[in-house]
Amino acid sequence: MNLRRLGVVFRKEILDGVRDRRSLYSVAMSVLVGPLLVGFMFSRIAERQSSARDIEIPIVGAQHAPALVDWLRQQEGVTIAEGPQDAERAVREQNEDVVLVISDEFNKQFAEARRAKIQLVADGSRESARPKVQRVRRLLEMYGAQIATLRLIARGVSPAIAAPLRIEDIEVSSTQQRAARILGFVPLFIVIAAFAGGMQIATDSTAGERERGSLESLLANPVAREAFVGGKWLAAVVFAVLTMVLTTVLCATVLGRMPLQELGIRFRFGPEAIAGALAASLPMAFLASSLQIFVASFARSFKEAQSYLGMLILLPMLPGILTIVYPITNQLWMAPVPVLGQHLLLGDVMGGKDPGMFAFGLAALSAFAASLVLVYLTTRLFRKEKVIFGR
Repeated sequence: MNLRRLGVVFRKEILDGVRDRRSLYSVAMSVLVGPLLVGFMFSRIAERQSSARDIEIPIVGAQHAPALVDWLRQQEGVTIAEGPQDAERAVREQNEDVVLVISDEFNKQFAEARRAKIQLVADGSRESARPKVQRVRRLLEMYGAQIATLRLIARGVSPAIAAPLRIEDIEVSSTQQRAARILGFVPLFIVIAAFAGGMQIATDSTAGERERGSLESLLANPVAREAFVGGKWLAAVVFAVLTMVLTTVLCATVLGRMPLQELGIRFRFGPEAIAGALAASLPMAFLASSLQIFVASFARSFKEAQSYLGMLILLPMLPGILTIVYPITNQLWMAPVPVLGQHLLLGDVMGGKDPGMFAFGLAALSAFAASLVLVYLTTRLFRKEKVIFGR
């Protein structure tokens, strides 16, 4: 009987949520924000990287280093232009991204095998100019390394003497794992979707009905408090799950269409990874919805509940902040820790690792247990008159 009445409350809240434009707008915005940000960010980064391939280098005093200028001109995608009269002003006013200034004594210093001076004028605060500046710097370092090698050979000295160590990098991580570290904000969007998707339903079905005065009439029906709260909770869970699924699928779609290869990133987020990401994150929908209903039950108005629940959005960000301040090594005991466990599992899934069914089950069981505790506490709240009649 209680299950049937729970179903009645559940259908009522789902119908109200579908009719409420604010709920639909909330789901739509929560779904689109993450993938759109991912697409925009990587499109801009790829555009900056591609702009550094074909680069024009303005040089002041090019006549003082003809060999260097000819070498630069021979490099792929590099063209040489006459530099401005005031190099620092041109860069400061963003007329140029980078300018090379070659001193009058460059030829003399170069001929005497001394360190010849070249000024690289750039604005380090401009993110858009950074790829070009880095490429110009790498080109100058390559030229300097070649000249140093030729000088040693001309003096009958092996270039190996100047480099006593030969360092060989042995990378044990896969390209998928390194890409997942770069794309570490994608799990954050997925977990945030759990909190954003069901927020409108959780707020309107508790604080909203309390403000409108409809809560008393609903509780006057012969429905157990458990069924009443459970129906509202499951309705919020449905919207949270829908938001998480759409966010995950759209993020995978956007990443699949991004030119990640141009950024040196080899990443695959296929159906298996999507299924693993959902298995790791969907229990968070139950926990987030139960937490939101519990917190919103203390609010006397819809706006007051929104202010409370707005602060809960910070909860999914804590693991990311924590990993920056204190690097975390994924361990099994972390799996049942709410939010942190989901964050780490998502990182493993995106990195191509298999956390194991036990870790998935432990994280899911912990989230469900915490959800049931919060639903029980909310049920006790709805037995208090000051919660029902207080406005």
